[in-house]
Amino acid sequence: MFLFTCIDVRLYSLIKPLRLISYGYTLLQAMDHGAHNTESDGNTPRILVITLLVLSPLHMQDAFAKKSVEKRAPEITETINVPVVFNGKTLFNLHARIATFSPEDRARVIEERISKLANNLLIQTDSIIAVDADDISLIAAGDLAIMALTDGDAKVAGKNRADLAKEYAVLIRNAIEEHRQAYRVKAIIIGIISALGLTVFFFLFHIFMKRMFLKLHTKLNVWRGERIPAIKFQKLELLSSDRLTDILIRISRWVRIIIIFIAFYFYILLLLMFFPWTKNLSSKIFHYIITPLGIIGNAFISYLPNLFFLSVIVLVTYYGLKLVRFIFAAVEKEIITLPGFFPDWGRPTYEIVRFLILAFAAVVAFPYLPGSESPVFKGISIFIGVLLSLGSTSAVASMVAGVILTYMRAFRIGDRVKISDTVGDVIEKTLLVTRVRTIKNEDITIPNSMILSSHIINYSALIKESGLILHTSVTIGYDAPWRKVHELLIAAALNTEHILKEPAPFVLQTSLDDFYVSYEINAYTDKPSKMAVIYSELHQNIQDSFNAGGVEIMSPHYSSLRDGNQTTIPEENLPKTYVPPAFRIFRIGRNVDASDKTKE
Repeated sequence: MFLFTCIDVRLYSLIKPLRLISYGYTLLQAMDHGAHNTESDGNTPRILVITLLVLSPLHMQDAFAKKSVEKRAPEITETINVPVVFNGKTLFNLHARIATFSPEDRARVIEERISKLANNLLIQTDSIIAVDADDISLIAAGDLAIMALTDGDAKVAGKNRADLAKEYAVLIRNAIEEHRQAYRVKAIIIGIISALGLTVFFFLFHIFMKRMFLKLHTKLNVWRGERIPAIKFQKLELLSSDRLTDILIRISRWVRIIIIFIAFYFYILLLLMFFPWTKNLSSKIFHYIITPLGIIGNAFISYLPNLFFLSVIVLVTYYGLKLVRFIFAAVEKEIITLPGFFPDWGRPTYEIVRFLILAFAAVVAFPYLPGSESPVFKGISIFIGVLLSLGSTSAVASMVAGVILTYMRAFRIGDRVKISDTVGDVIEKTLLVTRVRTIKNEDITIPNSMILSSHIINYSALIKESGLILHTSVTIGYDAPWRKVHELLIAAALNTEHILKEPAPFVLQTSLDDFYVSYEINAYTDKPSKMAVIYSELHQNIQDSFNAGGVEIMSPHYSSLRDGNQTTIPEENLPKTYVPPAFRIFRIGRNVDASDKTKE
């Protein structure tokens, strides 16, 4: 179609009677020079020009009818690469535009003409020749124009235009010969036989794999409990022999399915390659699998430097944590002593340092993670950050409080404490919460922020020094000598289990009330975790001690009617001449002595 650039279309009506003459002359010229001799005299290009003009599509004539020869001269406006493909194989690339025809349009027309030529068995491939003119090179087969090359195409290809035309002519000739060879009856018969043989081989392979894996499953069942032992960690059985055998059988089944799938994939590829009609489809199916795998492989190879850097970060972090844990474990066991650093700070300080190291490692490794630069990854990171910022206020407060409580040394794990209204033993202490187990075997989780804002009583803080003082009170009437009450209380305390002999128990008189005296027994113990049991036994011993001593426990108080009854002052403090007065009862208007006889 580009040959309209060589002659005005308006001459078409004049040269129409000469079509047969030019056609015959062109064939004679092609036969004289042969397929491999593309040299021609000066008249040959002109005859070919007229012939190709006559045989070009009519709609292309209309497109060029309004332009002069000079204006229709080839003009290169841009340089790109567009492949000319035939039967799924790229023959060559087009680089330049010709006038209003883009490389894509040129490639499409050339592909159509090559396909038409390949299916026309009357045209021999030897007739495909390249002819060079003044400013253009032509490739044609008989009266069928295939393509044209300009100086612009040759310049981009880096070759002489005539040599490039010869090279392209050879490529087109070979491609057409391969196409015709593939579509011959003999090739089709060979393809059918090969397909049948491949199908038989595939089914035999499938049967072989099925039998082989059945034998493998039988062997695994025989080895169940014998050659396949259970997986244990010390005394803990992680996987029993039966369970492990079932897992191995299941894995083998999946391996068989994968092998059959791969074999079926290659079976389909080879089967389609045996026939010329489906050969291109085979290539497409092959690229459907290979292209993603190639992309993944290239991405993995390009990611190797980042992977190496991440591996270094992981190794440094891992061994750094081991070193830090070793140091703080030695501090906790007092193998290493640091001035001003208490041993019980070792474990919590390690947890804090561990968190900081992991956070720093995560920040350093983040840019090297796959997809870290993608907008989706960044969007998710921002969303998570905002979510944590808005919803972690109380969590951050508890973490800060946990750090403060750690270095306040308010309590340690195992201490008996009272936090607000909760009394129990500390069983766990983290940066966020503290867990306390009460004497009723209840686990109470208390946020560290709440603990920091409450008062804390630690019953175990001084057990290594003087011990914890347990105390209880009794109220005794004024008639009981206070020294005897002291002796009875101290004796009851000393008879109580887990009460220390030294320091010795002591008694405090806490108040002198209207009807009784309050006595408080104080006794030392080094078992604060048994406070409830000690108190219970102490109360029992106090009752036994007072009953044995003949002292009545008047608690909370009692009242008496007195009118001559005996005073509550101890006897040893009364005068020897003291005689209790007689008991009297008064009526309204009459005084009755209890010593008188009742008169009716």
